[in-house]
Amino acid sequence: MKFCSECAHPLTVSVPEGDNRPRFVCTHCGTIHYQNPKMVIGSIPVWEQDGEFKVLLCKRAIEPRYGYWTLPAGFMENGETTSAAAARETEEEAGANVELGHLFTLLNVVHVHQVHMFYLARLVDLDFAPGIESLDVQLFSESEIPWSDLAFPTIRTTLELFFADRARIREHGGTYGFHTHDIAGPMRAPVQPD
Repeated sequence: MKFCSECAHPLTVSVPEGDNRPRFVCTHCGTIHYQNPKMVIGSIPVWEQDGEFKVLLCKRAIEPRYGYWTLPAGFMENGETTSAAAARETEEEAGANVELGHLFTLLNVVHVHQVHMFYLARLVDLDFAPGIESLDVQLFSESEIPWSDLAFPTIRTTLELFFADRARIREHGGTYGFHTHDIAGPMRAPVQPD
């Protein structure tokens, strides 16, 4: 930031009294401009019928990671709950109607100042289509997931935990858990063709 959003005067970076971190501070009006992590909220939409179990993924039509696969997710808006954000993002990116379950993963992505949360979700029907931010939307069984073409570490982690829980439930019963993890670094850079 260079200018105060309250009075338009230039900002300085300093540690305000009673604080312990450098902040953007307006020396003219005294406003402290806090910058906090952004919330990325999404869902794990599943379809289960006649013993067939699949997860809905979206192929990204935007950067970063254009052309890579992701769960439907995006930034939470002011004035909405996390569950409302998950349902909205699922509808916007995949055109899918879901019935949300409980929160499944909470992932701290400190290096990009974000927290990612994914809800369990059941597809209400198979009436889905790519939204403006998606090139394609498809259902995948666990063996069909394009693991090497997933967009972000949070997507891989969430899917790995989801299928591990699913295997445990099939073997021993029980329910899906709630998982928290810290994601240490970015996903590898895309390989450019020669």
